[in-house]
Amino acid sequence: MNQKTALLIFANSAAKEVERKEFLSAEIFSALNKQTLKTAKKSKLPYFVISEKEQTGASFGERFTNAIDLIFKKGFDNVITIGNDTPHLKTKHLLDANTSLTKKQLVIGPSKDGGFYLMGLKKAHFNKETFLKLPWQTNKLQASIGAISTIKKEQISFLELLIDIDAQEDIKTILQSFKTLSLDVLLLLKKTIFAIKIYNISKVSFYKTSSFTKNYNKGSPLFFAYL
Repeated sequence: MNQKTALLIFANSAAKEVERKEFLSAEIFSALNKQTLKTAKKSKLPYFVISEKEQTGASFGERFTNAIDLIFKKGFDNVITIGNDTPHLKTKHLLDANTSLTKKQLVIGPSKDGGFYLMGLKKAHFNKETFLKLPWQTNKLQASIGAISTIKKEQISFLELLIDIDAQEDIKTILQSFKTLSLDVLLLLKKTIFAIKIYNISKVSFYKTSSFTKNYNKGSPLFFAYL
């Protein structure tokens, strides 16, 4: 076990996550949290879970920065951070990140939306003020980190590109990929896609029915333009 490196699981409880991503269920986030914890344990690295109960700060950037600072204050030289919304995250990604930190100052597991699903960094290169100024939760995050690292002449090691679940479309993309998923998560994501399809069909059906009734009663030619 490498006691110089700690894992930070920066993830809210299932109930809290659903407030932010209403298209997903608490059941899915419970499964994702369970899978993330299992993945962390397999790495044999010390890990800490910081949910909304332990987080401090008014913004995401403040909460995330404070969480990283907290782990460094526990005496670790390196921190590898992950969330709970990347179904394809494997223990191998954590171990590869830990190995890369022996040679590089920063490790990024890039996500398709321009952010990251994993970040590994050294205490010597952690600057709270710089972190707080980053464009958190935007598609400019990766580019901003890359630009700052170039200016500071810090070397970055990149892991493979993975997909976070930030929108309904991400679920379909994840299911259509050739990467393996745990059975529980796979079944729940398929269930979610099915529910979304039924909901959308119901909305279209209701819209068409409402339009027909409204336009037919008025004798409006606008109705026939949609046929």
